[in-house]
Amino acid sequence: MSLNKNPKILWSIVGPTGIGKTALSIELAKNLKTEIISCDSRQFYKELKIGTAAPSSEELSLVTHHFIGNLSIAQDYSVGDFEKDALRKINELFNKYDQLIMVGGSGLYEKAVNEGLDNFPDIDSKVREDLMVEIQEKGLSYLQEELKKNDPEYYSQVDYNNPVRVMRALEIFRGTGKPYSSFRKNLVEKRNFTSVKIGLTASRDLIYDRINKRVDLMMEKGLLEEVISLQSYRHKNALQTVGYKELFDYLDGNSSLEFAIDEIKKNSRRYAKRQLTWYRRDESVNWFDYQSTQEIVDFVTEKIR
Repeated sequence: MSLNKNPKILWSIVGPTGIGKTALSIELAKNLKTEIISCDSRQFYKELKIGTAAPSSEELSLVTHHFIGNLSIAQDYSVGDFEKDALRKINELFNKYDQLIMVGGSGLYEKAVNEGLDNFPDIDSKVREDLMVEIQEKGLSYLQEELKKNDPEYYSQVDYNNPVRVMRALEIFRGTGKPYSSFRKNLVEKRNFTSVKIGLTASRDLIYDRINKRVDLMMEKGLLEEVISLQSYRHKNALQTVGYKELFDYLDGNSSLEFAIDEIKKNSRRYAKRQLTWYRRDESVNWFDYQSTQEIVDFVTEKIR
């Protein structure tokens, strides 16, 4: 069944890391003669090119992209900031186009644009300060266990290797006595466009193999040198993530380079698994095999007919 005649449609390309979302988004944007909104929370930063698998200069030249390398890692930028900026840009572009493409691996940022953010209470800053001390003294695993015990629902969904997400959830729990998951409203904000989600997937073995090869390619392209250049910003949230934290550990002398690379691969595979878990709970996603480009183009064409 096609959508309403001539609606404004935001096509969201979702799926696990390394599955080929960038290539598909460019193909669709060229086919629809439109532009791309990135919702990858790390590709915003111009200094993070290799470790985030940001589109190449050649790819960026094929289609106009927004929110790629538009910020410096020195700047603080939240999901709330992105929601406002992205909606402003989307509304501006819909004056020119009937179709837009949005792509990225950050599920929370995609959700913010399409559905809106949950509302959380203000928490005393001392709670966050205490958590910062604890993670330094006791490690992330200690906080992971606390989150798992007190909010198993959110623990099963969150990237629990991301200290920012873990501390935020515990900040809410400690400050209110209620689990973080209880504040997630799951109400969809009304938007002035139609959102259609296209999910890319493949067998687990194939996804994992693609991830392993992509990490090797990142190292060949100079990921270690990129991380070395970012050491003065290592406290930033965007660098507390896969591909960066493991190499910071190596640079601190806590592991060998070989071990750090293996950890990047392992943590990337875990992240891909959580991404799939996140999106498979969303019944609105239209799933396709990652190689089904023509089938997806036909699906989009039929929808807007």
